[in-house]
Amino acid sequence: MIARVLFAWLVLFCLPAYAAPEIGQPAPDFTATDTNGNPVTLSDYRGKIVVLEWSNHECPFVRKHYETGNMQALQKEATDDGVIWLTIVSSARDRQGYTTPEQANAIMKDVGSRATARILDPEGTLGRLYDARTTPHMFVIAPDGTLAYMGAIDDMPSPRHETVNGARNYVRMAIQSLKEGAPVNPATTRPYGCAVKYSIY
Repeated sequence: MIARVLFAWLVLFCLPAYAAPEIGQPAPDFTATDTNGNPVTLSDYRGKIVVLEWSNHECPFVRKHYETGNMQALQKEATDDGVIWLTIVSSARDRQGYTTPEQANAIMKDVGSRATARILDPEGTLGRLYDARTTPHMFVIAPDGTLAYMGAIDDMPSPRHETVNGARNYVRMAIQSLKEGAPVNPATTRPYGCAVKYSIY
């Protein structure tokens, strides 16, 4: 037991340190592989608005947005307007929400996801890079590559399906503001949902 605790502390302090992302500063760049085996590099999308959506298909808060069609409608609205939408899953192996690429693609097809790509991040590298805390946790990146919004998807922090109706959608607001060349307000909100299921060790 003592050896196990010591090992956990050793791993914790050996993890790479990341500075938390800041509004108005360059969004942390990354290169990853999507569920179809294609490389995805954030900086390749410079000139476009990019949305990062942290997800876990088993989380009740995520299920609310997908089972009501709310997330898919927002994805379609955004991508039809030229926005790049990347869904990221940072669930570690053997933890809630983890899937293989094949399972992830089946989930996307089943729910009718309109995301540009789905990225699996079982090591938690991207999640920790962005300090992603919950599912969902949303980030909107401006065409110049700076972080314009981070936080909750909306102002209804409940897993109840009916709370989708009448919610103030912060992601939609941020995209609209960027399209209009207006300041994003609010630029930060407190994310809500299930804790991201990072690896314990």
